[in-house]
Amino acid sequence: MHKGYLRTAALLGALSVVLGAFGAHKLKELVPAETVSTFETGVRYQFYHVFALLVLAILFEKFSQRWLKYAANCFIAGIILFSGSLYLLTALKATDTVGLSGIGAITPIGGLFFIAGWLCMFRAISVKQ
Repeated sequence: MHKGYLRTAALLGALSVVLGAFGAHKLKELVPAETVSTFETGVRYQFYHVFALLVLAILFEKFSQRWLKYAANCFIAGIILFSGSLYLLTALKATDTVGLSGIGAITPIGGLFFIAGWLCMFRAISVKQ
């Protein structure tokens, strides 16, 4: 197992729960429902990819470590870019900050990292060691 990725997954998982609780309870008082939905999408995708990161860390001994590392790093980058940009957009909406709406352009880049991570995972389990 890859202990570093397990630790990262554990911390990102805890953060998912904290952010999910915040979104379910306090955020509704601060922003409109559509913005809460955006925030919840970030939390949901973060949580999905925390589980993917856990699986990768467990598979580390059986499959191509090189491709599993690529996959794990893509998942982490995807969480930062995809979910992080949605959290930032929510924060900007909550504080009525204008002029930074271009941050939403980062979200699809994070999505591409998620896709790349899944493809790297596929490659890792398809390659003979």
